[in-house]
Amino acid sequence: MQSTSHLLMIRPVNFGYNEETAESNAFQNKDKNQQEVQDKALSEFNGFVSILRKNGVDVTVVDDNPQPYTPDSIFPNNWVSFHEDGNIFLYPMQAENRRLERREDIIADLEDNFKVHHIVDLSRYEEQDKFLEGTGSMVLDRANKVAYACLSPRTDKEVLDVFCEQSGYTSVCFDAADEHGKAIYHTNVLMCVGSKFAVICLDSIPNPREKLAVKESLSNHHKEIIDISFEQMNHFAGNMLEVKNHLNETLIVMSESAYNALIGDQISTLEKYGNLVYADIHTIENNGGGSARCMMAEVHLPQIS
Repeated sequence: MQSTSHLLMIRPVNFGYNEETAESNAFQNKDKNQQEVQDKALSEFNGFVSILRKNGVDVTVVDDNPQPYTPDSIFPNNWVSFHEDGNIFLYPMQAENRRLERREDIIADLEDNFKVHHIVDLSRYEEQDKFLEGTGSMVLDRANKVAYACLSPRTDKEVLDVFCEQSGYTSVCFDAADEHGKAIYHTNVLMCVGSKFAVICLDSIPNPREKLAVKESLSNHHKEIIDISFEQMNHFAGNMLEVKNHLNETLIVMSESAYNALIGDQISTLEKYGNLVYADIHTIENNGGGSARCMMAEVHLPQIS
């Protein structure tokens, strides 16, 4: 199954602009009053969770800890991913303060309701300065076992190959850059893959052969391609996630900024494949450089009956 109705989200206590990630993340912008940023981010987070729950999604919310200092803990999909075979992957993170987000207690709590077979810990690659930041670095076509990845300082080909070997995925790799030629830090800001569709900023892939390979892979797996512009990508229109609710209805979740960036034909195409759900998280987007998809770690583990 491509999507699940079970999500893990981390409620922030020290959210803010992360100096350690800013160099490689062109989407980050620092608001002056960082205490106000935390207060606004907390309100946006709670509002987002409420919208998801009202739409029938099962959201497990875990509070972040005040110490150690983890300003990006609101984006758990970068340090962990949960898979339908019961495996959990832990990932190597570039920023030292992001490595502190990995928490054994969160996994232990999930084991009350979900079956865990094996934990694959790739964080050892941090010692070699090689990184793979979860489903930020990779956009997974779970049904077809394809991992799309734009290589960057945060997405290393060697670690990606190890993930694929351990998980049974095949990778489709490419380079990607924004309109200024700066490498895009995470694949999930430029593309999203659903069961029957893919949203992608094709202009961000400068190499014609790589662009064609991505398009062919998506087409071969029967995804209708929705091409977005740089401007739409900059408003996080590529940072969506397909989820299910308890009625097994398909939802396509994004931020309000992403939704407002879409045009009529794109919206009508997406609506063929699910109900569009969005929330105002502009403070989180502006200071954190990530959006709705980054805030949701999908729990595909088998449930304990």
